[in-house]
Amino acid sequence: MDKDLIYMQHALTLAQQADHVNEVPVGAVLVYHDQIIGEGYNQPISTNDPTAHAEIIALRAGAKQLNNYRLLDTTLYVTLEPCIMCAGAMVHARIKHLVFGAFDPKSGAISSVNQILTAPGLNHRVSYQGGVLAQECATLLQQFFQRRRI
Repeated sequence: MDKDLIYMQHALTLAQQADHVNEVPVGAVLVYHDQIIGEGYNQPISTNDPTAHAEIIALRAGAKQLNNYRLLDTTLYVTLEPCIMCAGAMVHARIKHLVFGAFDPKSGAISSVNQILTAPGLNHRVSYQGGVLAQECATLLQQFFQRRRI
C-alpha cells in the first residue's frame, strides 16, 4: 500500500476521534523519515483555543519531537484542505510537503479559495498534493454536519 494512503488513513482515524468529541472531524499526521513525529485532531471547541486545528497540534508535537521549530524534510497529512492560518504555519515551519484529502470550497487556502502556498514573496515553498482519500474524508465531514443540522 502506498505510504500516502497509510498516513492519510491514520489521519482519518484521528479525525474520527474529533468526531467522537463533537469537534469538526479533521485529523493530521506529521511524518519525518517515515516516522510519525506529530499528530492531532481538531480541538478548538473543547480547548477554547481558536488555533487548535489538527495541523497546528501536529506541527507543535513535531517541533517538540525534533526540538526545532523548523520542520525541514517533513510531510504533513491532513484530511481537509488547510485554512489560511494552517497554511501560513506550514510555511513558517518549513515543512517540505503537504498531502490533504478533501478539498474545502468554502475556506481552503491551498487551491480552492486561496493559494497561500504559491503566493509571491514567500521565503519557503511547500509542495502539495490534494485529493488523497478525498471521498472518505469528505464523507466523514458531511455526516458530521448532517448530524449537527438535525
